[in-house]
This record gives sequence, C-alpha cells and structure tokens, in this order.
Amino acid sequence: MNSVNITRIQVLESLIKDESNQIANLANASAWLNECLDTINWVGFYLIEDNELVLGPFQGKTACVRIAMGKGVCGTAAQEREILRIPDVHEFPGHIACDAASRSEIVIPLIKDGELLGVLDIDSPVCDRFSEDDQQFLEAYAETLVAYL
Repeated sequence: MNSVNITRIQVLESLIKDESNQIANLANASAWLNECLDTINWVGFYLIEDNELVLGPFQGKTACVRIAMGKGVCGTAAQEREILRIPDVHEFPGHIACDAASRSEIVIPLIKDGELLGVLDIDSPVCDRFSEDDQQFLEAYAETLVAYL
C-alpha cells in the first residue's frame, strides 16, 4: 500500500480511536472517504438488522433504506462475505439502482470476530472506477474501522 493510503488509514484511526459510538465513527469514516476519493458519488454503510441490510451513515444522494441479503451488489457481498468490485453495475444481475448515475461499485463486507456487521459501499459515475489498489486500500480501511466497532 502506498504512503498516501497509509496516511489516510492513520487519519481514520485518529478520528475514531477515542470514540465508542458506532454511528459517530461510521459517520466520520464515510465523510473521510468522501474527502479522500475522487470520482465517487456515494460512500456509506449498510448495517445488518434482522438479517437484512439497513442504511447507515453515508455521504451522497438519498439511498435505498433496506436491502435483502443476496440482492444487488451489497446484498450479494454481504451474503457471500466477499468483496465485490463491479466495473459496470448495469451488467450485474439484479443490480439495485438507488442512483441512476452510478456506473461502478465496490462493496466491502465488515466482519468482526466472524460476525457480519454490514458493508462499506462506494459508487462511482465512472465505469471501472475501482482498481485492485483501491480494493486493497479499502479492505485495510475497513479492517481498521472494524477494530473500533
């Protein structure tokens, strides 16, 4: 991981390390990513509640409130507990279009002690916006965040 991304993770840690409130930490985590990443139009969290994903803190336009497990990119990533990096969401079977401007998406499951807490979801209006380097950074970002949840 490059030094810029290491610094970004250190800033995240400084924002959340002394705060025990999960919503406050997720809010700052989404705001910080919104500042760090270019060409994105939505970044935020969906949290597990009664075996479905429920909208959490985010930056961007209004969003879908509830997503069933296995549905859309977020629900599929959550159910499979795997990162999904989708170059063109219009080619993803069952894609849920909360914002018609979104073209690519990356979703990182948030897992702590084997328990799925939710997902980090980031959308972009640019096709194939998210690289392997972005994925590695966001995975490390999510791991750092989860340690404080």
